[in-house]
Amino acid sequence: MSATLRIIDANRNRALEALRVLEDLARFSVGDRALSEGFKAARHAVAQALASLDASRLLASRDAHGDVGTTITGAAEHDRPTLHAIALANGSRAGEALRSLEESLKLHDTIAATRIERVRYRTYDLARDLAMRLAGSAPRQWTVCVLVTESICSMPWLDAAKAALDGGADCLQLREKHLDGGELLARAVMLRELTRSAAASLIINDRIDVALASDADGVHLGQGDLPITAARSIAGSGLFIGASTHDPHEAAEAVAAGASYCGVGCMYPSGTKDGLPIAGPGYLVRFLAEHPGTPHLAIGGIDEAKARELAALGCRGVAVSRAVLAAPDPAEAVRRLRGALAHG
Repeated sequence: MSATLRIIDANRNRALEALRVLEDLARFSVGDRALSEGFKAARHAVAQALASLDASRLLASRDAHGDVGTTITGAAEHDRPTLHAIALANGSRAGEALRSLEESLKLHDTIAATRIERVRYRTYDLARDLAMRLAGSAPRQWTVCVLVTESICSMPWLDAAKAALDGGADCLQLREKHLDGGELLARAVMLRELTRSAAASLIINDRIDVALASDADGVHLGQGDLPITAARSIAGSGLFIGASTHDPHEAAEAVAAGASYCGVGCMYPSGTKDGLPIAGPGYLVRFLAEHPGTPHLAIGGIDEAKARELAALGCRGVAVSRAVLAAPDPAEAVRRLRGALAHG
């Protein structure tokens, strides 16, 4: 039992140290009260779970001088170029320590082991949210993103955008390739007011300057636009950066470059995607398998019936324009798309 007490003592310390680092990042770097309190609560929960063990026996089992692992370091042990990297490293460290702690406690106190298991799962979520905030690179997984293009609208474009939000669209992307910068910014500002009131996101197509000036949530880049790494150097952590991808190679490059989310298409023939090859639903299936942690928006010729087909393959979000904007009732069109994705 002395060996397991050493494991418990060591991993208690590892977990508490990592959780403290994460708490400090949430508190001082992000300024997120809820995240900071979450990590603090996790630290206290670890201490409470171990309260049934004899603290003096744990302390007596400690032998830092005789620990053969203190001189073993990984290749990336000192590679922490950003706060985001620190968050990722300590999130992983906390999770690993909590798992080891949980397994060892099963020999001493199964109730304590169960409590640590709960902390471990909660820490996974907290660490993920903190890393996303620090990277500025991962939005929530949207369900219906509507690409706002005036020429497609069955009614005034701003009315159509508002109707889409009323129907439950959780993201709007301003996609007007032929407007000058001033008009594009004016429209972005109007959409920013609408999306903020609806608790939805606003993405600007192509124009990182307009995205920053309008306080949008992100910018979407095509294969011929500014590279993701260059866009991130301009935007810092202030914007989500999305990427259009049309095959597994482009997807892998986008994810490796730090894309916040990927457009995945074309799924089906589309009047707004002329000239692009049809990748088909098979590409979506492969994307979901190879990049499960990256938010996605299937795009290209998607209507209610096709959304249902894609949902059956695991799709959680679609980007549409004509299916909503050209509809006589954009709000109802969005509601039907959401229903199709929920019951696909």
